[in-house]
Amino acid sequence: MDDQLLARTFVELADNLVADFDLIDFLRLLTDRCVGMLGASAAGVLLADRDGELRVMAASSEQVRLLELFQIQNDEGPCLECFRTGAPVTVPDLSTEADRWPRFVAKARHSGFSAVQALPMRLRDDVVGALNLFRAAPGPFDPVGTPIAQALADVATISLLQQRSTQRSNVLNEQLQTALNSRVLIEQAKGKLAERQGIDMEQAFTALRGYARAHNRRLSDLARAFIDDTEPLTGLGA
Repeated sequence: MDDQLLARTFVELADNLVADFDLIDFLRLLTDRCVGMLGASAAGVLLADRDGELRVMAASSEQVRLLELFQIQNDEGPCLECFRTGAPVTVPDLSTEADRWPRFVAKARHSGFSAVQALPMRLRDDVVGALNLFRAAPGPFDPVGTPIAQALADVATISLLQQRSTQRSNVLNEQLQTALNSRVLIEQAKGKLAERQGIDMEQAFTALRGYARAHNRRLSDLARAFIDDTEPLTGLGA
């Protein structure tokens, strides 16, 4: 494990304790770093909206985003169980859990994943979501990497809940609703860019994210401008 990258990741996540931040980009950073540092093949984040319903808020790939959506739509899977119990769910070999989650296991294996670890995103007794790590090969999860992943999830949760206001639940609901609205815009922009350039959805997201960062723009603002064609975006979707 790259100790310098690990330290930098904690700093980047903690920086959001004192600054306004783009929630979707923030959570994508979390999933990307989990893949880069912890040996996961893919990672995703599910968060609860104001009604307590889980939503896919970030994924390191389009493939795992669709798998997370499948869990929610079928009300079955380790990540949902983790959120509902507030306890980690670790499955080194999904083939052993076909009776427990028959539809999810079949879908996950078809998508190329053979192991999963779901970690709760919580602050004390409040569980707001789950950080989910997927691996292509079955086998035990690294006993050193697991507490690091949970620590990353914990820091991310604190960042989500950061606010001087004492009404933290209301603040989080507002943040999540704003992020959900932004996610719709970003998905539309991904589709438009993918069709225009003849690329896949993941490549489209990477292009949008890179452009936003290079031009110091919020992803949602860039997505809206691209969808509406309200301004010239040189180099994007040309």
